[in-house]
Amino acid sequence: MKKIVLCLLVAFAANAQTAKKAVTKPSTIARPKLVVGIVVDQMRYDYLYRYYDSYTEGGFKRMMNEGFNCRNNHYPYALTVTAAGHASVYTGSVPAINGVVGNEWYDPIAKQEIYCVEDSTVKTVGSATGSVGKMSPKNLLTSTVTDQLRIATNFRSKTVGVAIKDRGSILPAGHTANAAYWFDSKTGNWVSSTFYMDDLPQWAKDYNAKKMPSEYLKKGWDLLLSADSYGQSSPDDVAWEGKLPGSQKPVFPYDLAGLAGDAFGVVTDTPWGNTITKEMAIEAVKGEKLGKGAETDFLAISFSSPDKIGHRVGPNSVEQQDDYLRLDRELADLFNFLDGYVGKGQYTVFLTADHGVVDVPGFAAEHKLPSGLVERKVLTKTVTEALNEAFGKEKYIVSTANNQLYLDHQLLKTKKLTVASVAQVVREAALTVPGIADVIDLTDMGKAPLNTYQLELYKNNVNAKRSGDIQILALPGWFYGTFTGTSHGTPYNYDTQVPFVLFGWGVNKGETLKRTYVSDIAPTIAALLHILPGSGNVGNAVEEALKK
Repeated sequence: MKKIVLCLLVAFAANAQTAKKAVTKPSTIARPKLVVGIVVDQMRYDYLYRYYDSYTEGGFKRMMNEGFNCRNNHYPYALTVTAAGHASVYTGSVPAINGVVGNEWYDPIAKQEIYCVEDSTVKTVGSATGSVGKMSPKNLLTSTVTDQLRIATNFRSKTVGVAIKDRGSILPAGHTANAAYWFDSKTGNWVSSTFYMDDLPQWAKDYNAKKMPSEYLKKGWDLLLSADSYGQSSPDDVAWEGKLPGSQKPVFPYDLAGLAGDAFGVVTDTPWGNTITKEMAIEAVKGEKLGKGAETDFLAISFSSPDKIGHRVGPNSVEQQDDYLRLDRELADLFNFLDGYVGKGQYTVFLTADHGVVDVPGFAAEHKLPSGLVERKVLTKTVTEALNEAFGKEKYIVSTANNQLYLDHQLLKTKKLTVASVAQVVREAALTVPGIADVIDLTDMGKAPLNTYQLELYKNNVNAKRSGDIQILALPGWFYGTFTGTSHGTPYNYDTQVPFVLFGWGVNKGETLKRTYVSDIAPTIAALLHILPGSGNVGNAVEEALKK
C-alpha cells in the first residue's frame, strides 16, 4: 500500500511540474531586436579563406567562428549580376519569377531599354541631380523577406536599405520599406526618392553636411599593412590592371585628391566607399532607432565598392586584397557598434554576395589557365552577316542585353520566319567566333543543347516578358570586355559560389558542406522570424543553422 501511495505522489509531483512548465511558456514569439543583411558586391566564396590570416577577430572571422557557415552556397540561375543577385537574396526567388533578369533588359512592348530600378513617376530627394533619385522597387515582381516582416508586424517593424548603388539598396529594402538610401557621386550626398519620403530626415542631412567623401579624398589610398603582407596577390604593377581615372599607373599609393574627373565617384572606387556605407548605416540605425522598438527591425546593407575595384583590377590584385582587409575592419566596427547599441546577442546578421568574379584573362594566360576575351564587334558582325545572307538584309535584332538577342517579331512574321530558324543561323555563325561555347533558343528551352545542370540555371533566368529570344554563352574563363580588368555574369562556379554566413541571435555555431542556394537565405531568415517567406519564394530554410 505504501508503495502505491508513493507512486501516486511521484506521479502527482511530475504532473504538477509539467503543468508548471506549461504555465511558464512564453506568451509571445521570441525574435531578435534587429536583423542585419549584408551583401558584398562581387565577393567570391574563397575570399573568406584566402585572406583569413590577415583578418581581425571582430569582422569576417567573428561571423565564421561564432556563427554558421554554408560553405557550398551557389546561385540557382545563370546570369549572375548585381540587380538579380540582390533580388534573389531578399525574395528567395529567381529571375524567372521575381522579374529582375539583369541590371537592365529590353521591353519589347514599350520598345525601350529598362533599368532595373528606374521609375519616372518619382523624384530625387536630397540632391539637385534630377535623375539620380528617380528610382523605386516597382520593377520587382514579388515581395521580399523585408516586406514580409513589415506585413507580419502590421507595419510596426522598420526596414531601411543603404548602399552606394541604388539597386543594392532599393531591391533588398523591398516595396514597403521605410527608406532606402544610395550615393550621388556628383554631390557626395546620400539620396533617396519620393517613393519613400518627401524630404531627407535630419540625421541624414546632418551626415551629408559632414562632407566625409571630401575628407577621405584628402587621405588618399595607401596599403593598410606592410607590402610584404600581400602575398596572396599578384605584384602591384601588372599590365592587366585598369587605372583609376586620372592616375598614371594602378599602383600604391593613390593620390585621390589629385585625380581628375568625377571626384566623388573616385571615392566609391576605393575602400573609402565601404567606410561611408558603414557610417551611413550606423547613422540610420541611430536615427531611426532600429532595434529599440517592440518589434524586430531590418537593416539591409550592400557594400558596392568591392565590385567597382574588382572590375578594374581583378580578384588577384593587391588593391582587392587591401579592400577586403579594410572591409573586415569596417564590419568589426559595425558589429562593435551593434553590440553596444542593440545589445550583444540581440541581433542577427547574415553575409552573402550578389555574384562572384572571373580571373583577369591576362593573369590566367600568364599562369596557363584557359581564358580569353570575346570580341563583341567580331561576334556582332559575324552574326549580322549570317542573318542577312540567310534571310535577306534586314535589322533582325532590335536590342541586346545580358548577352541575349531580342528579335524583331513583327519582321519575323512578315518574312514568315520562326525564332528557331533564326536561332539556328545565329548558333552556326556564333560558334565560329573564339570564346563562344553555345547558343540557346530561349523560347524553346526543351531543345536547348545544354547539360542538365546548366539548363536548369538558364531556365531559372528566363522571364517571358523581359528576357531575350536567344542567349549566347561564353566559354569558362572568357568574357566580353577589354584587356584590363574583369567581369562576371555566367553560370560558372567562380560566379555562382558566394558566401552565406549567419551569426548572432537564434543561430547555431557550425558549418555545412551540403549544397545550399542563395534563394535559401530569405526563407532561412523568415523561419528565424516565424514569418511567411516572400511571394515568389522557391528556397528552403537551412534548418541546421537555426536554434530550435
